[in-house]
Amino acid sequence: MRAAAPAGDIENAVSTARLEARPDTNPVNAERTIVAKKEGNPEKNVAEEKPKETTVEFLASLAAVLVTGLFIITFVMQAFEIPSSSMEDTLLIGDHVFVNRIQFAPRSAWVGRLLPYRDVRFRDIVVFLHPDPHDAGTYVVKRIIGLPGDRIHLRNGVVYRNGVALDEPYILHDKDHPSDFYRNNFPAVPPSDDYGVYPNWIVDLQSHVQGEDLVVPPDHYFAMGDHRGVSLDSRYWGFIPRENIIGRPMFIYWSFETPGDQYLKTGWGDRLVFLGKVVLHFFDETRWKRTLGVVR
Repeated sequence: MRAAAPAGDIENAVSTARLEARPDTNPVNAERTIVAKKEGNPEKNVAEEKPKETTVEFLASLAAVLVTGLFIITFVMQAFEIPSSSMEDTLLIGDHVFVNRIQFAPRSAWVGRLLPYRDVRFRDIVVFLHPDPHDAGTYVVKRIIGLPGDRIHLRNGVVYRNGVALDEPYILHDKDHPSDFYRNNFPAVPPSDDYGVYPNWIVDLQSHVQGEDLVVPPDHYFAMGDHRGVSLDSRYWGFIPRENIIGRPMFIYWSFETPGDQYLKTGWGDRLVFLGKVVLHFFDETRWKRTLGVVR
């Protein structure tokens, strides 16, 4: 049997236990304790640091961005520059536009309900491939005036669609010439080389005329430029086949003051000179008010 401890020893033990349970109120000791705790778990600090991206991961991310961009500019949107004045003042020389390639594309059965497909409408502005073999591969932008089955004719510069004169507030008339009889009285005036009509259209035009009207055939469209006095359009080269239509311009992402003959200067020297002009005059010759303007 263990002997009982003396009363004095019991009191000393209880007093010692109480002292050990008390917190250290010395601020120097407390600070040392906190530092020791922070430095005592280095593995946790390393784990909390964000891991650095490896070269392979960076290249994979870059490839994903490039593939996505290539897909968008190939199938969804495409950038075009306006080279001529035939659509002024709706589109100016030097306007850079994004074109929606999806909207007028052939409808796909498996995603047809998910994408905003629709048919070409009257007064739509469209980008298309030139229908005449002489200018094959050339991109053109015009406004749709005649749909399949429509009857079109002009009298003194006024367009009649299915017997009704059109109200066209978007037309620019500054280059109109009353003496240009073919342009202003289509198709009553016979086409000829003297008016700048394309040879193929000279041959085909009369086969589409009924009475005083030109009748638009199935799957084709009749288009005209808004700058009627200078525009070479369906009056000069004929109808636009449905399959030639690329898309509809959505908005202007950049517009820069550009000479009217710049598109004719295709040499590297001319291009470098114009590039230098863009660099030097980017801020003062950019048409900032047209940036992000919707094309209508």
